[in-house]
Amino acid sequence: MDETITDISSEEEMIQSAFELLLKSYAQSNHRQKFEIIHKAFLFANQAHKGVKRRSGEPYIMHPLAVALIVSEEMGLGSTSICSALLHDVVEDTDYTVEDVRNIFGEKIAEIVEGLTKISGGIFAKAASAQAENMRKLLLTMASDIRVILIKIADRLHNMRTLGALLSAKRYKISGETMYLYAPMAHRLGLFAIKTELEDLSFRYEHPDEYRQINLKLDATAKNREMIYEHFTEPLYPILNELNIQYKVQERIKSVYSIWNKMNTKKVDFEDIYDIFAVRIVFEPKLNIDVKKQCWDIYSVITDLYKLRPDRIRDWVSRPKANGYQALHLTVMGPDGQWIEVQIRSDKMDEIAEKGFAAHWKYKEYSGSDKIEKETELDRWLERIQDILEAPSPNAMDFLDTIKLNLYASEIFVFTPKGEIKTLPQGATALDFAYEIHTSVGDCCIGAKVNHRLVPLSHKMDSGDQVEILTSRSQIPQREWLNFVTTAKAKTKIESSLKKRKKAKIQDGEQMLEDAFKKTGIECTIPIMDKMLSYFGYLKKEDLYFAVAEKQVELLPENIRKALREKSGNYLMQFVKQAFNVETENGEDKHAEILVVEADKIDRKKTYILEEEGFQKNYIAAVCCSPIPGDDVLGFIREDERMEIHKRACSVALTQKTRFGNRIISCEWAGHKVVSLLGKIELKGLDRKGICREITHVISNDLSINISKLNLNSADGFFEGTIEITIHDANDINTLISCLQKVKGVKSVKRTN
Repeated sequence: MDETITDISSEEEMIQSAFELLLKSYAQSNHRQKFEIIHKAFLFANQAHKGVKRRSGEPYIMHPLAVALIVSEEMGLGSTSICSALLHDVVEDTDYTVEDVRNIFGEKIAEIVEGLTKISGGIFAKAASAQAENMRKLLLTMASDIRVILIKIADRLHNMRTLGALLSAKRYKISGETMYLYAPMAHRLGLFAIKTELEDLSFRYEHPDEYRQINLKLDATAKNREMIYEHFTEPLYPILNELNIQYKVQERIKSVYSIWNKMNTKKVDFEDIYDIFAVRIVFEPKLNIDVKKQCWDIYSVITDLYKLRPDRIRDWVSRPKANGYQALHLTVMGPDGQWIEVQIRSDKMDEIAEKGFAAHWKYKEYSGSDKIEKETELDRWLERIQDILEAPSPNAMDFLDTIKLNLYASEIFVFTPKGEIKTLPQGATALDFAYEIHTSVGDCCIGAKVNHRLVPLSHKMDSGDQVEILTSRSQIPQREWLNFVTTAKAKTKIESSLKKRKKAKIQDGEQMLEDAFKKTGIECTIPIMDKMLSYFGYLKKEDLYFAVAEKQVELLPENIRKALREKSGNYLMQFVKQAFNVETENGEDKHAEILVVEADKIDRKKTYILEEEGFQKNYIAAVCCSPIPGDDVLGFIREDERMEIHKRACSVALTQKTRFGNRIISCEWAGHKVVSLLGKIELKGLDRKGICREITHVISNDLSINISKLNLNSADGFFEGTIEITIHDANDINTLISCLQKVKGVKSVKRTN
C-alpha cells in the first residue's frame, strides 16, 4: 500500500515538474502571457488521461506535456498552440468530444484539436489508401491553419524520441513514415533543427550499426576539427570587430544522417567529406543600413582573408528559399588547407532558419499604412498544395508521392517574358513552367523559348532563365509528359486530363465490344467476359475496353471465337506480374512455381527468422535492392501472405512503410550456406597488363565464388566497371572486397545494387 502511494506521489511530482518547465519556457517567450488558459488546459488533459500509461510505463499526460514544450520551446508558438498540444489526444483517446473542448476553450482551439484528431486515427490504418487520405486531410486543415501541421510534427518528434519502447516492426513503420513525409514537411516549413533530428532518429532506429560507426568517427575526429576551427576563426575576430557589429561565431556539425546520405549518394568514404563542419556567423543588424549590404560586408572581409571557391557561393539573402530560409553561404580555403563553408545570417534569419514558419509570424512584414501582408514563398507553396487537393479525385495510392515531389526539392527562379519571377523545383522543365502559369497554358503547350532560343517541352531550366511558352489549340496532354514533369501541380493536372480522356475511351471501347459480339451472335455474359480477359491478358474489363478503343486489340469474329475456345490465357501471367513484380521470359515466369506452394502463416508481432528452408516458399528477395544474408532488412507481407525482403535503406521499402505500415515485419537472418543469391561489386583503379586476370583469379580460384557477369572498361590508364557474383551472405562479399583491395592497382571496391 505504501509503495503504491509513493509511486503515485512520484508520478505527480514528475507531472508537476514537466508542467513547470513548460510554464517557464512560455514565460521567456515574447507572446502575451496567458497562463490561466494554459493551466486550465493542463488540468483538463491531466484529468482526462488520469490512470493511463504509455508503453514506456510513464503517465500518458507526459506525452502532451512534452509536445506542448516542443511547440513552445523549439517552434516558438503561443498559448493557443500550447493548449491545443496539451489537448491533442483528448478527443481521440477519451470520452470527451470536440464540442466539450469548444465549450470550455473556444472555437480556435477546438478547430485545431479537431484537425489533429481527424489526421491522427488514419495514419496507422489498415487500408492502403487510408494513410494517403489521412495526409490529404492533414494538408486540407493545414491550408486553413498551419498550426495543425506544426503541432502534428511536434507530436511526431516526441514519438520518435521515445520510439525505443515499441516493437521492432512498429519502429520501422513509424521511422519510415517519418523519413518519407514528416522530415520533408518540417524541411518545407523551415523547421531545420527539427527536420535534422527527425532524420537522425529515423536513421538511428533503422540502421543502428551505421549510426554508431559514424558517431564513433565523429568523436575520433572531434579534436582535429576543433583545431581547424580555432585556426580558421582566430584571425577572423579582429577584422569582424572592425565592422563594429554585435556578432557570434558558431561551429555547425553535419548531422549523422546527412553524412551517411552523402557517403551513399556521392559514393565516398567518411574521410572524403570535406563539409562535415561549417562556420556560422550570426550578427545583429545595425539600424537604417540594409541587411543584405551588411551580409556582403562580412562576406568581403572573409574573402579578403581567405581564398574563395567561386562555384560554391549561395545567395539566399536576395532570394530566400521557399521555406523562408535566408543566408549567404560561401566556401573558402582555410589555413590548414581544407575547404570550409561559412554561413552568414542576421539574428532574424537565424531564428527563421531554426524555428521556421512560427518565426515568420513573429517577423511578418507589412507594406504601407493599410497593413497588407506581403505574400511569402510559403504562402505560394500552400496555394499550390491547395491546387493539388482541389484536383478531381486524385488516386489515393499516388497522392503521397505527388505531394512529396516538391517537399525536399531545391528551388530555381525563372522569369516570364514580362519579368515576373516564378519559383520551381530544381530540375523543372519548360512544361512545369507552363503549368505553373496556368493549367490551360500547360494543356496546350507545344514548346518554349528559353532566353529567346526554341527548346522542347522536356528542356530543364536553370535559375535566371527567361521563358516564353508556345501553345496550340489543337494540343492535348500526352501520357509521355508524365516522364519529364517534376512538379506535383503539373503531374496532377496531366493525370486528371488523361483520366477524363481514358473514361471517354473506355465508353467507346465498351460500345465497340458490344457491337462485335452482336455480329457474332453471342451474348456477352460474365463468364464469357472472364474468358475474354484471360485470353487477351487483362485483369479488368475497363482495361480491355480501353485497349479495344485504342485498337490494341482486334475484335474480329474469329478472334472472339478463338478467345472463347481457349482454356487458359495470359491471365495467370498478368497475376504473377502484378503480385510479384517480376518480368516474364518467353511467356513463362521464372518464379511462377511459388504460386502453387502454400506459404506458412507469419506471426506479425514477432521478429521473423529468415531460414533457408523458407526461401521462395515463405519469402523472396526484392529485386529493387537485392538483399543478402547479413544486410539490415525488413519484411513486407504481400497480398498472398508471402514476405518480400528489402534492405532497410531501400527507397521502395521507404514508400511501403508509409503506405502499408501494418504489413511491415521485423526480420533477422539465420545462416545461409546452401541458397546462392546475386551480389554486385563496383571496382575502380589504375590499369595495367594482367590486372583483369588477377581480379578474376582472386574471385574464382582463391575464394571459389562464381562470376555471373563481368563488365570492366579501360581508358587513359584507368579502369572501372562492375562484377556480378553469386554469394551466400554479406560475409562472402565483405571477404571478397577485402581481398580485391589488396590487388595492385585496385583503388576502390564497393558493393552496389
